[in-house]
Amino acid sequence: MIKIDEAIIVEGKYDKIKLSSLVDAVIIVTNGFSIFKDNEKLELIRYYAKKTGIIILTDSDSAGRKIRGYIKGAVGEGNIRNVYIPDIFGKEKRKTKPSAEGKLGVEGVNSKLIMEAFEKAGITASHSEKRSDITKLTLYELGLSGGSNSRELREKLQVSLGLPRLLSASALVEVLCTMMNSDELAEAVAKVKEGSDDI
Repeated sequence: MIKIDEAIIVEGKYDKIKLSSLVDAVIIVTNGFSIFKDNEKLELIRYYAKKTGIIILTDSDSAGRKIRGYIKGAVGEGNIRNVYIPDIFGKEKRKTKPSAEGKLGVEGVNSKLIMEAFEKAGITASHSEKRSDITKLTLYELGLSGGSNSRELREKLQVSLGLPRLLSASALVEVLCTMMNSDELAEAVAKVKEGSDDI
């Protein structure tokens, strides 16, 4: 498994599961064409494009090309890299019939071919050995989840860090892990609390 600094954008949850076994990275799922209407997820993708860069890894069919093109256009600024899987005809094991174009998606492509696609795009393992220690428990301990004012505090923290206002706790943990460790997060939360009388 290799660590990759950029956030990787894939179409579906099974693509994410497949990729999670190959790379240690933030993986964002578009849920197919749902990305066209999901402003919150687009904000998150824009954030990563500017912060760490993003890698778009969609299926090789026309739907995958459409989603890739949309993300590239919607993100605008930032570092966007493309990884392309080859056209391989067949059907994923979990499906009863092949896709409309009969091509395998990311989830169905051999792991070796996916890693070769990353290499062809010039994407190699990160040199950063720093791992963040932030977990969902960290959020709870800092009052960012599980408390009566947790949501409000979380939103204020996200705004102060230049993040989208609406993120799930899991998405927030993933983002924070790319930014800081738990001590730095505790400092950021303390600053937000100091600036708010109502929390």
